[in-house]
Amino acid sequence: MKCFVGLDVSSTKLDVCIMSDDTELGVLFSASLGNDIAGASEIKKQVLELNDTYVFKRIVIGMEATSLYSFHPAMFFNDDSDLKKLNTEVMIEQPSKIKKYREAFEENKNDTIDAFYIADYFRIERFTRSYLKEEKYLALQHLTRTRLQLVEQLVHTKQHFIENIYYKCNTLSVELQNESLNTSVWSATIMTLMTEDYTLDELAETPLEDFAELIKKLGRGRFKAPDKLAKAIQAAIRGSYRLSLVQQDSVNIVLSLLAREIRSLEKMIKEIDQAIEDMVETLPEYQCLTSVPGIGKVFAAGIIAEIGQIERFKDHPQVAKYAGLNWKETQSGTTSSQNTSLAKRGNRYLRYYLVEAANSVRRHNVEYAKFYKKKKNEVPKHKHKRAIVLTARKLVRLVDVLLRNHQLYTPPRRFMEDN
Repeated sequence: MKCFVGLDVSSTKLDVCIMSDDTELGVLFSASLGNDIAGASEIKKQVLELNDTYVFKRIVIGMEATSLYSFHPAMFFNDDSDLKKLNTEVMIEQPSKIKKYREAFEENKNDTIDAFYIADYFRIERFTRSYLKEEKYLALQHLTRTRLQLVEQLVHTKQHFIENIYYKCNTLSVELQNESLNTSVWSATIMTLMTEDYTLDELAETPLEDFAELIKKLGRGRFKAPDKLAKAIQAAIRGSYRLSLVQQDSVNIVLSLLAREIRSLEKMIKEIDQAIEDMVETLPEYQCLTSVPGIGKVFAAGIIAEIGQIERFKDHPQVAKYAGLNWKETQSGTTSSQNTSLAKRGNRYLRYYLVEAANSVRRHNVEYAKFYKKKKNEVPKHKHKRAIVLTARKLVRLVDVLLRNHQLYTPPRRFMEDN
């Protein structure tokens, strides 16, 4: 006889339903308990007592992947020494799969019913075996996921900064592009000029030589052509609309606040990058991935943290599906659609790090550069976006091989001979 424990997890509750594969016995135990150590211990107690009565051949404790809320219960049952002696398996399933299973029965929805159908879903044993990540991967994941959240926040803040720069000096971006200057509107020097105690009229009236010297000072001598940058900024100021005094004050305040936020976020990202590098060096897998030209420690850490033990996955298509780098098949009769969309239903963190790593690898690796170029030239629209996602899917195969075989990257012989 087998035992299946279904847990519906929320921030405060653990709704539990325990059943066996013998449908005549019905539900063996059902309750609503607190999502705390006492509630989890009570569930463990019930499982052990039922096992004394029925001597289960297999015990499966299943729950939906609710990230933060399911973390502690999953680790509690997975690490418990008494449950380990009974070969207890802790399974985490995608909520969408269990939702579709429950909807097939057209039942009302509440936590008690949800726990029942979670247990029943695992009872039919159509789920894919899952392995909980080891603690070292989870610790790294806290850092890499926080880094992505900071990066997304930085991108949003920079977009807001550009919007307000447009209010203040609407031709600045155009002038910088016209002069072919490798300087963006959120460079430290531009941000200082636009947010410190400099009015646009003062900057426009400053002699070009003095303005170039100011830029050279603010940029600490890093600009190759400070006079050219000074000329572009003054041209932008002269060609831009002027705001009223009241609007100038509001825009200046917003720009100053956003500039401080950008500097703060960039500093935090540097600090978390250092923490990631220090931690990932303790993992043997990072050497495998960083052996690929273009994959640094941060990208390697993001990929490793989300994949965890590569043995969790059967093969590279499963890894790709987990990342959401797979395409939906649309087929009816003898007709198959050529227009298929990216699933994007997997782990968005893993997808982000794989895509970013692929974008870096194709700049350093001849094989991936040729593949990217080929895919980019196949379509008239969304060239880069499509090509880089396909390149990321190709990278998944390499990542899977390196991690599964614990080996370093070696370029294909044909590319080595070309060089």
